[in-house]
Amino acid sequence: MALHEPMTAAGHGELARIGVVVSHGFSGSPESVRPWAEYFAGQGFAVNMPLLPGHGTTWEEMARTPWQHWYTEVERAYFELSAQCDRVFVAGLSMGGALALRIAEHHPVAGLALVNPALAVVDPRAKLAGVMRHVLKSTPAIGNDILKPGVEEYAYDRTPVAAVAQLMKLIKDTAGNLPKVTAPIMVFQSTVDHIVAGSSADRIRAGVSSKDLHIVKLANSYHVATLDNDAPEIFERSTAFFKELAGVHNS
Repeated sequence: MALHEPMTAAGHGELARIGVVVSHGFSGSPESVRPWAEYFAGQGFAVNMPLLPGHGTTWEEMARTPWQHWYTEVERAYFELSAQCDRVFVAGLSMGGALALRIAEHHPVAGLALVNPALAVVDPRAKLAGVMRHVLKSTPAIGNDILKPGVEEYAYDRTPVAAVAQLMKLIKDTAGNLPKVTAPIMVFQSTVDHIVAGSSADRIRAGVSSKDLHIVKLANSYHVATLDNDAPEIFERSTAFFKELAGVHNS
């Protein structure tokens, strides 16, 4: 399979009509969440993992892509699964977590699994990206924040400043509508993350209306935890969470 390919998988067994949308993050690619999507598929879930517009090509193309296009692609995956499934869950890494929350703000979602969701970023310059983009096209890459040696997420080698400005708009829009989220949520948060600020989980906890909210700390992974040392725990716990919510208890 070529890098950056999206992925769909039909459900089977008891989970045949239970869907999971899986979204990668900002400047990354489906490779960062492919093992997670494949794990869900192996368990029997119907899976749709899109390639976000402006990703998997060049950072220059990403610089020309408005955030609404990223959201619309995840929403399209959600609609596709909704047409064939009784329930649809949404899982996301980093910006994919923000997109998952926005889906839950506007559509019925059975539950969310979020890995280091991006509702606040570490780099203070991000807030100035809307101005900086006029004088600075790109900055060094933010990809591959992974503790485990020798692992590659296949993100861009430069970060387009114009796209950072779009990310900040997405974060503002999503954070402002968090009270609309009522779906159960499991957040996986790395104790050391050089990209997303720890306050992201605090914003979710304070903002959503969900009564069922779990924060799982990851002590042995950096930002791209779905490819890091704690990946097996993420896969197993998110799957068990979704199965419980779906009323399926197969092994």
